[in-house]
Amino acid sequence: MNVLLIGSGGREHSLAWKIAASPLLETFFCVPGNPGIAQHATCIDMDVDDHDAIVSLCREKGITLVVVGPEAPLVAGLSDRLEQAGFPVFGPSAAAAQLEGSKGFTKDLCDRFGIPTGAYMRLDNASKAKAYARQMGAPIVIKADGLAAGKGVTVAQTLEEAFSAIDECFEGAFGVAGAEVVVEEFLTGEEASFFCICDGTQVLPFGTAQDHKAVGDGDTGPNTGGMGAYSPAPVMTDELVQRTMDEIIKPTLAGMEEMGLPFRGVLYAGLMITESGPQLIEYNVRFGDPECQPLMMRLKDDVLMLMKAAVDGQLWTMSTRWKDETALCIVMAARGYPGTYQKGTPIGNLDEASADDGVEIFHAGTALADGRLVANGGRVLGVTALGASAREAQQKAYRAVDLIDWDDGFCRWDIGWRAIARES
Repeated sequence: MNVLLIGSGGREHSLAWKIAASPLLETFFCVPGNPGIAQHATCIDMDVDDHDAIVSLCREKGITLVVVGPEAPLVAGLSDRLEQAGFPVFGPSAAAAQLEGSKGFTKDLCDRFGIPTGAYMRLDNASKAKAYARQMGAPIVIKADGLAAGKGVTVAQTLEEAFSAIDECFEGAFGVAGAEVVVEEFLTGEEASFFCICDGTQVLPFGTAQDHKAVGDGDTGPNTGGMGAYSPAPVMTDELVQRTMDEIIKPTLAGMEEMGLPFRGVLYAGLMITESGPQLIEYNVRFGDPECQPLMMRLKDDVLMLMKAAVDGQLWTMSTRWKDETALCIVMAARGYPGTYQKGTPIGNLDEASADDGVEIFHAGTALADGRLVANGGRVLGVTALGASAREAQQKAYRAVDLIDWDDGFCRWDIGWRAIARES
């Protein structure tokens, strides 16, 4: 197979690392890629928004499968454009990607098909949104309807905070993504991430994870794109996995098919495990970042074969096998993230840091400057380790972090605390 991977983050590096191990692979390209991905694929610096240029590249390279990593190109219709040109794509159509591209769309789907989720209202002006928030009371959740790079959600502990978040949306902080807001009930419980691979009709469970969204230890400070993750999620028992499949995933896919929007690709359910069972917080239409990194570390099977089966509508022939170990990813970020941070700071000693068996360092926001590796984003590295327990995986990952030479980087020092507490 001649494969083109779209994306440049830690999720895409871990996918590239896993795809490169497939015996099905012949040639491998990535647009635009990063220095870590370049160890596995030929990186081509091209604008992922230029769909015509990507189609031309696919023709030139004889691509037989395109794997789209991030959500923005999916919502923008890259899959549709490629499929119209005759290239198979692992990733949903723009219409099906509304599951992530519009939070209101997903909440309406839940309402229509009886999928458990928090009470909500979609609103297109600030005064109505504030009135509904006042009626519901705090704590309450305010979400920009569209894609906002992980920054459009506020869990407001007070009405004043809720009103401020509503004003922020309607005053343009998130552009067109904030033209409508979803005000929804605050759910109490433990969060978990549940992944599936879908072929439009069939669905294959694809592991569980938990992430750490807050920037600081003890889940303090502003939310980020994710400061670390581990897999599996201990809270997701076999019973809860089955309930999630029966009550959330299968009704969603059946509903999408009924609406003429069959879903193909990765469906990622963000869940709240409440006293009454799993409830849907949100859907993503791609692998999570950094959840993808520990998932790829644990997966025994050929991920490219699974992707091909999904594209070919043959998912019913597939199953997944997982390593018994826990995998844990620690994100190293640029000092100042998620606020203002500096690019171009030098990073060294990655070879020694990743020398341990079961340790991989995935590049999320790096570049080369005069032949030297430098930081080129907010979240920069995903230091990932396998261990017999969550504690062992954590210890191995932090040993690797200690060996990395990056004066301007920082990380949380408590990644995996929930899983480790369960082991005590």
